[in-house]
Amino acid sequence: MSDNQIPFLFDIPSVSQLTDKIKNVLEQNFIDILVEGETSNVSQSRNGHYYFTLKDSNASLPCVIWRSTAQRLDLNLTDGQQIVVGGDIQVYAPHGRYQMIVSLVQQAGIGKLQQAFEKLKAKLKAEGLFEDHHKKSLPKFPQTIGVVTSATGAAFQDIRSTLENRWPLANVKLYHASVQGVNAAPEIVKGIEYFSSTKNVDVMIIGRGGGSLEDLWPFNEEAVARAVFKSEVPVISAVGHEVDFSISDFVADARAATPTQAAVLAVPDINEIRFLVEDKAKKLEMHTVGAIQLYKDRVSNLARSHALQVVKQKMESARVTIQSLRENLAHKTDIRLRTQRQMLTDLTHALDKQNPNEPLEKGFVRVWQNEKWIRRSDAFSEDGSFELQWSDGSKKI
Repeated sequence: MSDNQIPFLFDIPSVSQLTDKIKNVLEQNFIDILVEGETSNVSQSRNGHYYFTLKDSNASLPCVIWRSTAQRLDLNLTDGQQIVVGGDIQVYAPHGRYQMIVSLVQQAGIGKLQQAFEKLKAKLKAEGLFEDHHKKSLPKFPQTIGVVTSATGAAFQDIRSTLENRWPLANVKLYHASVQGVNAAPEIVKGIEYFSSTKNVDVMIIGRGGGSLEDLWPFNEEAVARAVFKSEVPVISAVGHEVDFSISDFVADARAATPTQAAVLAVPDINEIRFLVEDKAKKLEMHTVGAIQLYKDRVSNLARSHALQVVKQKMESARVTIQSLRENLAHKTDIRLRTQRQMLTDLTHALDKQNPNEPLEKGFVRVWQNEKWIRRSDAFSEDGSFELQWSDGSKKI
């Protein structure tokens, strides 16, 4: 027998046999037990079953609540709840994992993160950081928008595409910052302080997409809240989805339910502005023409009146005066209409010149590399992949 061979002095169990032994030990000795922890990754299947993890600082326990139990307990389970659960330990052999089949749920107090959230919220509210009189107004027609978020996240893509569609005149500046993990809060603070100190943007958006309380936590850090409050530039906070609120939402000058809505709040709709200008011009013309017709009708009525026939000779000078007024009014009206039309034409030309996609419509091609528009040859890396963009589509190379 070689040194590498195992002597068969006894039967070696298979994986299934060993798992059965573990299953027997656990399921026979951990029946109707209680355990306390914080809920995380809570989800509910289409069948109504709850799946979640019960955790503390050192360990985690997979848990399942079947639909019938959830209905009986009338549960509304969410992340970050500190609860006591009761039930049995079950071994799920196909995955080689154990889990707790929960039959009892009791509230044991809010989780540590939620508790920290409420504590900081109360502290900053007492200091007055949430008061409306501290909040700055958002500019009506911003030329440059700063965004503090991850360059690789979907939130920035949503913000950029919405801004391009609504207000192509605006220039978008991205300050890349992690939005999850221990490094996120310091990086977000640096982004806010950069735009605030340089004042190279008219309004700032900070945020990310949805996630658990742990994922969104950087926007609940005190350092981020105070950076938002001190910012010299108006800040829109867009963290998570509609149901999510963060400390930065309360401190910011405006809160958006989603990153897309933040872009809508930041800029006007260029089509609405065009319609508004056209509508104002039409109303001005209509009111002016109406006023002229009104004076014409009054003059005609006076000309046919009996009193005017009696004093016909005295009205000759009045007719001359009225004619002069009519001509003067028509002249001023014509000048005003031409001025308004010229302003509308100038604005339309300015909007068209600012269209970032105009070169593409003329047949030019835009080069993107690493999520950046390559404007100079020295910014292009021959070793990396790049993307060519035409007016009707794009191709990655």
